[in-house]
Amino acid sequence: MRVRLQHTHIFASDIEATLKFWQEMFGAQILFDAEMAGSRNVMIAIGSGALNIYSQPPRKGKGGAYHHLGIQTNDLDSLVEHMKNKGFHFQQPVKDYGFWKYVMALAPDNILLEIFQAVPEKAPAEMQATLQKAFGFGEP
Repeated sequence: MRVRLQHTHIFASDIEATLKFWQEMFGAQILFDAEMAGSRNVMIAIGSGALNIYSQPPRKGKGGAYHHLGIQTNDLDSLVEHMKNKGFHFQQPVKDYGFWKYVMALAPDNILLEIFQAVPEKAPAEMQATLQKAFGFGEP
Protein backbone atom coordinates (compact mmCIF):
# COMPACT_ATOMS: atom_id res chain seq x y z
CA MET A 1 0.00 0.00 0.00
CA ARG A 2 1.24 3.53 -0.87
CA VAL A 3 0.04 6.77 0.63
CA ARG A 4 0.96 10.40 0.09
CA LEU A 5 -0.27 13.79 1.15
CA GLN A 6 -2.29 14.71 -1.94
CA HIS A 7 -3.39 18.28 -1.17
CA THR A 8 -4.01 20.98 1.37
CA HIS A 9 -7.55 22.35 1.39
CA ILE A 10 -7.99 26.09 1.90
CA PHE A 11 -10.94 28.46 1.98
CA ALA A 12 -11.15 31.51 -0.30
CA SER A 13 -13.32 34.58 0.29
CA ASP A 14 -12.67 35.60 -3.37
CA ILE A 15 -11.85 32.48 -5.35
CA GLU A 16 -10.98 34.36 -8.54
CA ALA A 17 -8.44 36.57 -6.74
CA THR A 18 -7.06 33.50 -4.96
CA LEU A 19 -6.67 31.55 -8.22
CA LYS A 20 -5.02 34.56 -9.88
CA PHE A 21 -2.51 34.82 -7.02
CA TRP A 22 -1.46 31.16 -7.22
CA GLN A 23 -1.33 31.20 -11.02
CA GLU A 24 0.62 34.45 -11.36
CA MET A 25 3.02 33.98 -8.46
CA PHE A 26 3.73 30.24 -8.75
CA GLY A 27 2.50 29.11 -12.17
CA ALA A 28 -0.36 27.03 -10.76
CA GLN A 29 -2.39 24.95 -13.21
CA ILE A 30 -6.08 24.15 -12.71
CA LEU A 31 -6.62 20.39 -12.50
CA PHE A 32 -10.29 20.27 -11.48
CA ASP A 33 -13.05 22.89 -11.19
CA ALA A 34 -16.54 21.84 -10.15
CA GLU A 35 -19.46 22.53 -7.83
CA MET A 36 -19.33 20.07 -4.94
CA ALA A 37 -21.01 20.08 -1.55
CA GLY A 38 -22.74 23.36 -2.39
CA SER A 39 -19.62 25.32 -3.30
CA ARG A 40 -17.07 25.70 -6.06
CA ASN A 41 -14.01 23.47 -5.54
CA VAL A 42 -10.88 24.05 -7.59
CA MET A 43 -7.86 21.74 -7.43
CA ILE A 44 -4.64 23.36 -8.60
CA ALA A 45 -1.17 21.94 -9.14
CA ILE A 46 1.91 23.83 -8.04
CA GLY A 47 4.80 21.73 -9.29
CA SER A 48 4.20 18.26 -7.84
CA GLY A 49 2.00 19.54 -5.00
CA ALA A 50 -1.66 20.50 -4.96
CA LEU A 51 -4.11 22.84 -3.27
CA ASN A 52 -7.85 22.36 -3.17
CA ILE A 53 -9.52 25.76 -2.94
CA TYR A 54 -13.05 25.98 -1.60
CA SER A 55 -15.11 29.05 -2.58
CA GLN A 56 -16.17 29.94 0.91
CA PRO A 57 -14.80 32.57 3.30
CA PRO A 58 -12.24 31.31 5.81
CA ARG A 59 -13.67 30.26 9.13
CA LYS A 60 -13.19 32.47 12.16
CA GLY A 61 -9.90 32.20 13.99
CA LYS A 62 -6.31 31.98 12.84
CA GLY A 63 -6.39 29.16 10.33
CA GLY A 64 -7.38 26.27 12.50
CA ALA A 65 -4.67 23.63 12.93
CA TYR A 66 -2.20 24.72 10.28
CA HIS A 67 0.68 27.20 10.55
CA HIS A 68 1.82 27.73 6.96
CA LEU A 69 2.12 26.22 3.50
CA GLY A 70 5.66 25.49 2.31
CA ILE A 71 6.39 26.49 -1.29
CA GLN A 72 9.76 25.09 -2.38
CA THR A 73 11.82 26.46 -5.25
CA ASN A 74 15.29 25.77 -6.58
CA ASP A 75 15.90 29.52 -7.18
CA LEU A 76 14.48 31.65 -4.38
CA ASP A 77 16.08 34.87 -5.58
CA SER A 78 14.43 34.59 -9.01
CA LEU A 79 11.03 33.68 -7.54
CA VAL A 80 11.16 36.62 -5.11
CA GLU A 81 12.09 38.95 -7.98
CA HIS A 82 9.24 37.52 -10.11
CA MET A 83 6.76 38.14 -7.30
CA LYS A 84 8.00 41.69 -6.76
CA ASN A 85 7.65 42.34 -10.50
CA LYS A 86 4.02 41.20 -10.20
CA GLY A 87 3.50 43.81 -7.47
CA PHE A 88 3.88 41.59 -4.41
CA HIS A 89 5.38 43.30 -1.35
CA PHE A 90 7.34 41.24 1.17
CA GLN A 91 7.25 42.39 4.79
CA GLN A 92 10.69 40.96 5.62
CA PRO A 93 13.84 40.19 3.63
CA VAL A 94 14.95 36.67 2.72
CA LYS A 95 16.65 34.88 5.62
CA ASP A 96 19.71 32.91 4.49
CA TYR A 97 21.27 30.13 6.57
CA GLY A 98 23.54 28.85 3.79
CA PHE A 99 21.83 25.51 3.20
CA TRP A 100 18.32 26.90 3.80
CA LYS A 101 16.92 30.25 2.82
CA TYR A 102 13.35 31.42 3.07
CA VAL A 103 10.93 34.29 3.20
CA MET A 104 7.47 34.38 4.74
CA ALA A 105 4.58 35.90 2.78
CA LEU A 106 0.81 36.20 3.00
CA ALA A 107 -1.39 34.76 0.27
CA PRO A 108 -5.04 35.87 -0.04
CA ASP A 109 -7.15 35.32 3.09
CA ASN A 110 -4.02 35.60 5.27
CA ILE A 111 -2.66 32.19 4.36
CA LEU A 112 0.90 32.18 5.62
CA LEU A 113 3.49 30.88 3.14
CA GLU A 114 7.07 29.87 3.72
CA ILE A 115 8.76 30.23 0.33
CA PHE A 116 12.06 28.39 0.59
CA GLN A 117 15.11 26.92 -1.09
CA ALA A 118 17.07 24.01 0.34
CA VAL A 119 20.69 23.61 -0.76
CA PRO A 120 21.74 20.24 0.72
CA GLU A 121 25.32 20.43 -0.57
CA LYS A 122 25.89 23.50 1.63
CA ALA A 123 24.70 21.72 4.78
CA PRO A 124 26.98 20.05 7.33
CA ALA A 125 28.02 16.63 6.01
CA GLU A 126 25.86 14.73 8.50
CA MET A 127 22.71 16.55 7.25
CA GLN A 128 23.24 16.39 3.49
CA ALA A 129 21.68 12.98 2.80
CA THR A 130 18.52 13.65 4.80
CA LEU A 131 18.07 17.12 3.31
CA GLN A 132 18.49 15.69 -0.19
CA LYS A 133 15.93 12.97 0.52
CA ALA A 134 13.38 15.38 1.99
CA PHE A 135 13.88 18.38 -0.27
CA GLY A 136 15.68 17.21 -3.42
CA PHE A 137 14.02 17.81 -6.77
CA GLY A 138 14.89 14.30 -7.99
CA GLU A 139 18.53 14.96 -8.75
CA PRO A 140 21.07 12.64 -7.10
